[in-house]
Amino acid sequence: MTRKQRRMTMIAAAGGVLAVALGLILFALNDQIAFFQSPSDIAGKQLPDGQRIRLGGLVEEGTVERGRDAEVRFQVTDTVESVKVVYVGLLPDLFREGQGVVAEGVMRPDGWFHADKVLAKHDENYMPKEVADALKDKGVWQGQETN
Repeated sequence: MTRKQRRMTMIAAAGGVLAVALGLILFALNDQIAFFQSPSDIAGKQLPDGQRIRLGGLVEEGTVERGRDAEVRFQVTDTVESVKVVYVGLLPDLFREGQGVVAEGVMRPDGWFHADKVLAKHDENYMPKEVADALKDKGVWQGQETN
């Protein structure tokens, strides 16, 4: 084997090792990746059971129901479609109807979004970029322009 062939063999082996390492990293992170979806995005899709997503929009007026054991049920809307959400735990202090919210969890076959994390906007001028963009697309944005 010549020097050039040995060098090419080493480069090919290193590339193969890097490709396998990258594949293992992506496979391990697959359960941790959560893509943002608006209620309209979810309405037309059949999501795989157990796929993690971030659902964003406004908490629909009159839909917040508090149950036993810190269970809260509410609907998230983008004014076109709504998604029913169930969450067990303490909600952020600024969570209320008509405010922006991002919930992270999984969509179940029963039609309910089971959230394990709920984030609310933290002041009058802030809304997560994804939520603001989705509301602008629907023509219902009422806040200030963001940069």
